[in-house]
Amino acid sequence: MSVTMKAVVISSFGGPEVLTHQEVPKPTPTVGEVLVRVKAFGVNHAEMHMRKGEWDEWNPITGLECVGLVEACPGGEVPVGSKVMGVMGGMGRNRPGGYGEFVNVPAANVVVIETHMPWEQLAAIPEVYSTAWSCLFTILNLKRGESLLLRGATSTIGQAALNLAVDSGAVVTATTRREERFQWLKDIGASNVLFEQSDIGKQLSDGQRFDKTLNLVGNKVLLESISLTKAGGRMLQAGWLGGLAPVEEFNPMVQMESGVHFSLFHSKVLGTPTFPMSGIPLQGIVDKIENGSWDAKPTKVFEYENVVDAHRALDSHDAGGKIVVKH
Repeated sequence: MSVTMKAVVISSFGGPEVLTHQEVPKPTPTVGEVLVRVKAFGVNHAEMHMRKGEWDEWNPITGLECVGLVEACPGGEVPVGSKVMGVMGGMGRNRPGGYGEFVNVPAANVVVIETHMPWEQLAAIPEVYSTAWSCLFTILNLKRGESLLLRGATSTIGQAALNLAVDSGAVVTATTRREERFQWLKDIGASNVLFEQSDIGKQLSDGQRFDKTLNLVGNKVLLESISLTKAGGRMLQAGWLGGLAPVEEFNPMVQMESGVHFSLFHSKVLGTPTFPMSGIPLQGIVDKIENGSWDAKPTKVFEYENVVDAHRALDSHDAGGKIVVKH
């Protein structure tokens, strides 16, 4: 049995070219861990920031998620040979991530999935749908008939959130900077689509406010997103499509609306006792995607040896959906 494996390693901080293929030690799982033979993995914006040295934590073997087969599980939490998703649990941050041929994942962050879906299609689901579900139903507590403002709807998490929100019976106003995707968003079920820009309130009727707001654009529209949420409503920020720059000279007394509940969600908490993976109906989500109810196919799929090209596509911010790498 080989004691080494192939892995994509961040050799230094910089552009996609710093990702190099190397032989590294194959991980050995301990009790509480699941060794997964990686078949495919989604590519995430956080990994771009890690590659550039812009993230708070990073591991040379990056990758926040993967799909594959269980190779070993000393604690017996997951049967060997199971088809699984691995999501977060420190992957790519404080432990090696999914860009290796094998990866050790905490058992709490592994979900067994029954599906005939191709690996590259399955790999487009774990992080975005786990995040979108947690945002909408764990934190925002979105209910049937409520109005939702979804900022950044054509992002990967935005697309997942739109599918989930419409399916739950919410009335969704979606925003995007991609005017060519307006009709596509309406076809999915958005009741209204707005061009994403600062001062988006000008496109709304006077005084229109939303029960819930999911802001995936980030700090640049944080205060405005709070102002567009009803008193007693909830505004959640869970993305930074507009960049990582902080809100300058933030003065809540002057700038914040009264009575709006403002929360933050970071997917690194998935699999913790507060946000257990067991609370997310991933099998049901996979079933709906597999039977064609939702379109969640990756927009670009790259072979493992072409991971640099996958990151070039990521850096372009023009993929229009999930980028996946398959072995």
